[in-house]
Amino acid sequence: MAIFLTHDSSVIVQGMTGSEGMKHTQRMLRSGTQVVGGVNPRKAGQTVDFEDGVQVPVFGSVAEAMEATGADVSVLFVPPAFTKAAVVEAVDAGMPLAVVITEGVPVQDTAEFFAYAQAKGTTRIIGPNCPGLISPEQSNAGIIPADITGPGRIGLVSKSGTLTYQMMYELREIGFSTAVGIGGDPIIGTTHIDCLQAFQDDPDTDAIVMIGEIGGDAEERAADYIKEHVTKPVVGYVAGFTAPEGKTMGHAGAIVSGSSGTAAAKKEALEAAGVKVGKTPSETAELMREIVAGLG
Repeated sequence: MAIFLTHDSSVIVQGMTGSEGMKHTQRMLRSGTQVVGGVNPRKAGQTVDFEDGVQVPVFGSVAEAMEATGADVSVLFVPPAFTKAAVVEAVDAGMPLAVVITEGVPVQDTAEFFAYAQAKGTTRIIGPNCPGLISPEQSNAGIIPADITGPGRIGLVSKSGTLTYQMMYELREIGFSTAVGIGGDPIIGTTHIDCLQAFQDDPDTDAIVMIGEIGGDAEERAADYIKEHVTKPVVGYVAGFTAPEGKTMGHAGAIVSGSSGTAAAKKEALEAAGVKVGKTPSETAELMREIVAGLG
């Protein structure tokens, strides 16, 4: 089992015919993902050739692609200026899961398409500015490398793409049910809490790794949620312990005001909720190894 994405997931790619879309569609196919279509109104009716003789049809719209293929996941490789329109199109078509990889989406656009999706109530959005999600050896929607870990019983939710990959690699001998990169922008579709809830409800996830970073209060809110609702063991890591105080960092989500939003404040909140927090990714992985060993 896994959360949000399984071996039965049928994936379309909005922006498949662009250079990023082509490259990552090939990578998704290689890792066993069922990519059943692409969307580009200017190339509708064409097919695109990939390795091993795989041909993927291109549709004029998300609705057409869903009708023809039964797709239930869309991965978006669409330039920032067109991302809002592409997400709204997916929502209007009733796409259950939209994975927005695009970086540099204006925050107002994200706020608008997320509010639109919530009002419609049919589409879960992951991202934007995220690496997507992977259920190893089942399906891979996005840009996460598929060969750095195997299937297992740890769930991973992370704000940082690079740290997602590092944690997957560090715990590769144990493996993951699903790893979700939720993105580091100030506004994102799926939050730490959404993933914690899904992992808590997933019978094949035994323990959870949660990776946050400085800025905002998402990790503090997640800590409150864990305290109330999560019975599975959680280990955490907060990127940014060495960030100089009072200095604006380059990351869109890393806005620290006063003591709230600092790595230390987040660590404190998580530890108060019973989460073991590592000072480095490797220490965090070691904490998870100890927990898994204890689960027998």
